[in-house]
Amino acid sequence: MEKNPQALIDGFNRKVDYLRMSVTDRCDFRCVYCMAEDMQFLPRQQILSLEELYQVAERFVALGTRKIRLTGGEPLVRQGIVELCGRIAALPGLRELCLTSNGSQLGRLAQPLFDAGVSRLNISLDSLDRERFRALTRTGDLDQVIAGIDAARAAGFRRTKLNAVVLKGRNDHEIVDLVRFAIDRELDISFIEEMPLGVISEHERGESFCSSDDVRARLAEHFTLIESAESSQGPARYWRLAEAPNTRVGFISPHSHNFCATCNRVRLTVEGRLLLCLGNEHSVDLKQILRQHPGDRERLEQAIRDAMQLKPYRHHFEVGGEVQILRFMNMTGG
Repeated sequence: MEKNPQALIDGFNRKVDYLRMSVTDRCDFRCVYCMAEDMQFLPRQQILSLEELYQVAERFVALGTRKIRLTGGEPLVRQGIVELCGRIAALPGLRELCLTSNGSQLGRLAQPLFDAGVSRLNISLDSLDRERFRALTRTGDLDQVIAGIDAARAAGFRRTKLNAVVLKGRNDHEIVDLVRFAIDRELDISFIEEMPLGVISEHERGESFCSSDDVRARLAEHFTLIESAESSQGPARYWRLAEAPNTRVGFISPHSHNFCATCNRVRLTVEGRLLLCLGNEHSVDLKQILRQHPGDRERLEQAIRDAMQLKPYRHHFEVGGEVQILRFMNMTGG
């Protein structure tokens, strides 16, 4: 392990070197597993400014963070996002600046993002059927997203990863087609178990749950899966395909195979809360420090250090039953 006297270590001796930052709660989609159809977004003064986001990123990198992922909502609807990416990407010591997107804006922004120094993209794609895609996203245009995926490849992005949330009875029959789509474009793909964040009425999460084991078993009927020790520093567990050496298949399994023991991540919510665990409410208000003590890097750094001791060992997601975490995913960052 790299020695860094500034490294962030939590109370369970886990090194925290990955920060996920939500830059906006707004999105041009309304995905059924992510948010309510009629969302109320935060007033702009309640969310962190671009300068505040940069200040947090700068302190985290100074404290040993090696990977930052910008998320939303949809990060590409935030004005000034390309300039923010350029500033963060230039921080000395940062190895990777990644971005998660729904793909809708990549047709016009893929090249500027690549030129700004963004290392890799994750793009959400839950269906290859236009009508089903529209139903799952409520507002999304599949052709626009596919054009964005192709624009990312043309811009020079490599190791782009598709993310698909699998819902039983909705899109689970498309698993093989999604993998073949990834193979055709030399992309990676991860299948994600739905996370119980926010109260939704569109479907019953217990009934729609599809485990990673089920997905992998179905894929094994069509592909030769080879377990891999590769890591992208995130929660996905990867498998290689004997038939397609340029594509990895990942599984993100917060329910069936939780990844808490090796968790190296913290999240900054759009309103400036440093969230120590996706499935718990342990957090520290960094916005208060940024606004009450502007420019005080030492105070901000100390708050980040102290927060590490609040990081719990694990989450306790349940497939059925009452929702324990009321915030929606767009508030947390995907």
